[in-house]
Amino acid sequence: MSAIKDDQQLYLGIDGGGSKCKAVLMSANLEILGQGLSGPANPLHGFEQATASIVDSARLALADAGMSGYPLNRLITGAGLAGMNLPGLLEQMLNWQHPFQQMYLTNDLLIACLGAHNGADGAVIVTGTGSCGFSSVDGESLMLGGHGFPQGDIASGSWFGLQLITKVLQSLDGLGEQSCLNQQVLQTLACKDTIALVELVVGKPATFYAKLANLVFDAAEQGDTMALAIVKEGAGYLNQLSRKLWQDKAPRLSLVGGLAVRLVPWLAQDVQQMLTAPVWPAEIGAVLFAQQQDARQQAASA
Repeated sequence: MSAIKDDQQLYLGIDGGGSKCKAVLMSANLEILGQGLSGPANPLHGFEQATASIVDSARLALADAGMSGYPLNRLITGAGLAGMNLPGLLEQMLNWQHPFQQMYLTNDLLIACLGAHNGADGAVIVTGTGSCGFSSVDGESLMLGGHGFPQGDIASGSWFGLQLITKVLQSLDGLGEQSCLNQQVLQTLACKDTIALVELVVGKPATFYAKLANLVFDAAEQGDTMALAIVKEGAGYLNQLSRKLWQDKAPRLSLVGGLAVRLVPWLAQDVQQMLTAPVWPAEIGAVLFAQQQDARQQAASA
């Protein structure tokens, strides 16, 4: 890491999702100085938790850069958070008395798109704890899905986990085909039977279910019929989403998020051919967003 001059402007990028908050500290020329990772930062699941996670991840990024004493109020911050498409949550976050010099707030989809395509036009499908499709072309945005858990977020980690629990319960009741997942789920969650399993999962959040998603992919790769049905249904939805975004004339399409690597092999061949690897992760997209917004603000005041 090069030495930081006292007058050099530093940027902080925040990617706040349902299970974690990622922060990256960067110089004006996009040199990565430090990174931080903290807890959930979706205001839908708690405003206090979200704001605490943002501040914690910022401090961790500074510590990672060897700059623990650097004041937060000298950082220009771009923050992309899940849930910012909901007006009530957006207003609440905009009213937050944040500790930064400036904070430019947007949704997690835009920063994922900016990062994936290095600030240029394109589309992304986010497949993490939740899921959503998003494109930004010629200044126009299109959002598909992202309706939240459990009523939406198809093919997300939480969706795969919920499908798994639902089908395992049916199978254990003798109403569905037998699966290697039956005992795996009971063992993983330390439950002796269906009653114990139901007691455990009642009221659990999306993050709980998302942690079970990899069990489905592991079993599908081993040829388990139940797992294959779940994975194929999720992949079918993503095929539809991809083709719809492609029709919107996006020049590039990327699949991003924690499940992206596991999902790609299950997608249709034409969809796989549409995909290009993301250039940057979402948190760096947040820095690009902050720089764009800061430049516009300076131009407007000039």
